Amino acid sequence: MTTRDEARRATGEVRTDTSRPNAPVESVPSLPERLYAARERKGVDLYRAERDTKIRARYLAALERGDYRELPGAVYTKGFLRNYALYLGLEPEDILTQWRRERGDMGPPQPVIAVPRPIATPRRGLTFSPGVIVAALLTIVVLLVGAYLAVQVMRFAKPPTLAVTDPKVATMTVGEAATSYVLRGTTIPGGTITVEVAGLSRQTSADSTGLWSLEVDLRRGKNQFKINATDPDTGKHAEQTAQVVITVPSAQIEVPTLTVDQPADGATFENGAIPVQGMTTNATGVTVKATFDGPVEGTPIVAGASAPPGPAPVSVPVDDAGAFNTPLQLTTGRWSIIVTASGAGGKTTSLTRHVTVAYRGVNLVVEVKGGNAWIKVWVDGKVATPPGRAGDTLRAGETLSLTANESIEVRTGSSGATFFTLNGQSLGALGKRGVPETWLFKPPAPPKPTQHT
Repeated sequence: MTTRDEARRATGEVRTDTSRPNAPVESVPSLPERLYAARERKGVDLYRAERDTKIRARYLAALERGDYRELPGAVYTKGFLRNYALYLGLEPEDILTQWRRERGDMGPPQPVIAVPRPIATPRRGLTFSPGVIVAALLTIVVLLVGAYLAVQVMRFAKPPTLAVTDPKVATMTVGEAATSYVLRGTTIPGGTITVEVAGLSRQTSADSTGLWSLEVDLRRGKNQFKINATDPDTGKHAEQTAQVVITVPSAQIEVPTLTVDQPADGATFENGAIPVQGMTTNATGVTVKATFDGPVEGTPIVAGASAPPGPAPVSVPVDDAGAFNTPLQLTTGRWSIIVTASGAGGKTTSLTRHVTVAYRGVNLVVEVKGGNAWIKVWVDGKVATPPGRAGDTLRAGETLSLTANESIEVRTGSSGATFFTLNGQSLGALGKRGVPETWLFKPPAPPKPTQHT
């Protein structure tokens, strides 16, 4: 049973409806209940009521409980009730009457202590004298100067603020393809922002509203940025630096795949144009090179002939489907063709094809070097035209390309200035400069001198 119920039972206060003789008796709210209900309607708590009425909260709580023993005395209680009723929007005299009735005291009213109100002074119209205006202006100027000086003192005494708004978290992970990120934040207007990463630093300045942004480079792995703000006027730094960690995950690097469709391993070609083609994936490029393995079996080794160096490595473009295709010029002999597909991270895949180049018939290139030489040629036993029966003089740097089914015979006026390449194999000069000689080329037999003139 609550304090209000106890107060209601003690007073025995009931309300009877005279218009309904047989109607049940309805209880009238007790004074504590009325006070409590009025405060609830007003939407304030006891501490707010204490601040507004200047009556201690414990006295107000005693009034709402009906615990009048907690109050300093009847005179003060009536004063508290009057002021509290006025505050709650209740009729003070009605509240005091119910208080006396519930106490069983209906004698002559006791004096009530009321809070005195100040006597209102008649309002006078505003009058301004020149002295008052000057004093007001001086006061305003002094206040403005004081405010300015206070702002400057606070500015010089206070370090600049610093906040990072993007990224919103101190640690984040971006996509594998990310190479840069734009950091954003706020500081004092015109403040200098310094971003340090891996021992390097970059700077930017905030705009007039204090906003700043700076694009930074990202590398794979963890990128840790240290951000600081500086007031350019005072040189003061932010109390705390900001730390941002952006991680770029390392992509899984796959080894390139490689398929060589041509040439087939062990294939033989009758000329030096070797097609190289195939497919690759995960590759950024394909390189083709050839190494000389030796002469064709059964081909005599010509004294003084050097092994062909082979062509320089060839970089072959790869189309969108991963296909590649290139011709490779090789001379007579056994060759290893090495195809290499290169991918990201230095990953490579290589395949080797062994081929043999055996020219069909006789293919002879005659080149004059270091001086002029008179040349006459017989192809399969017949005089070649040109140069014709009388021959022809070739100047230094000029060449003849000759083909035959069985043999080619060359008469030169300067054997040391005449250089031969037979079926892709360089033979060089076969004699001495200024000495006329005739040479017969009939593979697979080695070149030999003759007396044909």
